Amino acid sequence: MPPPASSPEVTNQSPLFADIDLLATDAALTEAVTREAGEAHDMPALAAFARYCGSGDALELGRQANAHPPTLHSFDQKGRRRDFIEYHPAYHTLMQESVTAGLASGAWSHLIRDDAAPRPGRNVVRAARLYLAAQMEAGHVCPLTMTNAAVPALLAAPELAEAWLPRILSSSYDRRFIPAHAKTGATLGMGMTEKQGGTDVGANTTRAEPAGHPSTGEHILTGHKWFLSAPMSDAFLVLAQAPGGLSCFLMPRFLPDGTLNGLRLQRLKDKLGNRSNASAEVEFDQAHAWLVGEEGRGVATIIGMVTATRLDCAVSSAGLMRLALANAVHHARHRFVFGRPLVESPVMAEVLADMALDVDAATALVFRLARAVDHVDDPRARAFARLMTPIVKYWVCKLAPPLVMEAMECLGGNGYVEDGLAARLYREVPVNSIWEGSGNVMALDVLRVLQREPDVVGLVIEDLSDVASGDPHLKASLARIEAILQDPRALDRRARQLVETLAVVAAGVVLRSHAPPAIADAFIASRLSGLPRATYGQGIDWTDARAIVDRAFPGR
Repeated sequence: MPPPASSPEVTNQSPLFADIDLLATDAALTEAVTREAGEAHDMPALAAFARYCGSGDALELGRQANAHPPTLHSFDQKGRRRDFIEYHPAYHTLMQESVTAGLASGAWSHLIRDDAAPRPGRNVVRAARLYLAAQMEAGHVCPLTMTNAAVPALLAAPELAEAWLPRILSSSYDRRFIPAHAKTGATLGMGMTEKQGGTDVGANTTRAEPAGHPSTGEHILTGHKWFLSAPMSDAFLVLAQAPGGLSCFLMPRFLPDGTLNGLRLQRLKDKLGNRSNASAEVEFDQAHAWLVGEEGRGVATIIGMVTATRLDCAVSSAGLMRLALANAVHHARHRFVFGRPLVESPVMAEVLADMALDVDAATALVFRLARAVDHVDDPRARAFARLMTPIVKYWVCKLAPPLVMEAMECLGGNGYVEDGLAARLYREVPVNSIWEGSGNVMALDVLRVLQREPDVVGLVIEDLSDVASGDPHLKASLARIEAILQDPRALDRRARQLVETLAVVAAGVVLRSHAPPAIADAFIASRLSGLPRATYGQGIDWTDARAIVDRAFPGR
C-alpha cells in the first residue's frame, strides 16, 4: 500500500490579517473624528498613521514585543546597582513611531509654541491616534498615556515644568539610559499604589522628609510602590506622606549630578497580558524627589493625570474591540463551512453584527468624551467630562473582554493559539478595566460627583434629554436613571446599575444623533429593551445583519 499523501497545501484558511487600512475600513472612527474634531482634524496625516498601524510590519513588531517581554538587570557586570530594564528592539521602534505621531504630548504641544494657544480638537485628534496605536500594539501605550497625562500636574510646579516640559513635549523618542537633561525627549511614569493600600492611597506609608532649602521643594523619600508603571521612564509622579500630609512628588531616575537616584527595582510583575510593557515593584532608598503642587494635596494634584489616563483606557479598549471584530469578520468572510462563507450563516452574521453595534457605540462615546475634554471652558462640556469620564471608562472597558472573547470564538481553534492576534488581544483587554480604578472605584467616583456636584449631573441629564425625549427606549431609560437619583438611600447598592444605564443611554443618544438609523435603532432597541441577554447574537433578528457587518469592516 502506498504511503498516505502529504498535504502541503493550505486550503479553506483566511488570508493573514495584515496590511489593513485601519481608517478607511472603520466608518465609525472616520465619522467620530470628523464630527468631534471639527476643522481640527488632519485626515491625510491620520490616514497615513492608520496605514502604518495596520501594516504587516507594524503588527509583526507588536508580536515580537510581546513574545520577548522586558527583563530586569539589577546590577552591572561589576556588581554596581543599575536597575535597568531591557526591552526588545521592536518595542523601541513602536515607541518611536507613536512618540513621533504626538501620542506622548499631542494634547499639550501648544505649551512650547510661541502662540501658546491650544489647538482646537487636540484631544480628539490624539484619541484617534491612540485608538490606532493600541491596535498596532497596546502595551507601549502605557508610557505614552502617562507622559501626556502628567503635564497638568507638572504645571502646578512652574520651575519643574520649565525644566521638564521641553523634553516631555518633544516628538523625539530617546531610549538612552542617561540623565534627562542630556536627552532629546523624555517619558514619565507614575507610582501611586502600595501593597497595603492599593486604591486607598491615603493608607500609603512612603515617607517624604524635606531636604535642603524649603524653596526648592526637594525631599528624601523612603518606602515602596507595589506598582510602578513604565519603570524605565525618565521620571515618575509619586505620592508620599510629607509632614503636611499626602503629597505629590516628581522623582527622576537620575539626580542632577548625573548619578542614579535611589529607585531600587525589586522585580517585574509577571502579568496576564500587557507583556511588552514593564510594571515593577520598587523600593525608595533615600530617593530624591521634588514637591509638585501644594503639600498635603497630593491626590488633588495628581487627579488630572488620573482623569486623562481613564480617557485613554476607554479609547484603547474601543480600539482593541474594533481590531478583534475586524479580525473575526475577515476570517468569517474567507472561511467556508458547509459549502458557503461563514459570514453567510445567519447565526454568525447576527453575532458579528451584534458585536459591531457595541464597537460603534463605544467608539462614538469615547470620542464624544474627548470632545468634552477639549471644551472644558464650556460649563456643559465640563460637566459631561467630569461625570462621564468614570462612566465611559467603566462601561467601555467592561465591554471589551466579553466582546474579544466572542471574536476569538468566531475564529474557532485558530483564535485560541498564539500564532494570531486573537489570543493576545484577549489577554490584553482586562488591564484597562483594572488600571486607574476598577469598576467599583468608577462607580464610587460617580457617587462622589452626585454628592458634591449635583449641578453637574443636572446638566448632563438635561443634555441627554434633548435627544432622548424623541426616542421611547431612551426616554424610558432616562426615567429609570432619574428614579434612581431620587432615592439617595439606594444609590450605594445601585451604583453600578446607574453607571451602566447612564453609559448605554449616552451612547444611544450619540448614535441616535449621528449614526445611520439602522445602527442606532438596533443598538437602542436591543440594549435598552427586549429580552434579557448575556451573550452576543440575540435580539437583532429583525435587522439587516449583513449590512451592519459590512459597515463594520468592508469586504476585502
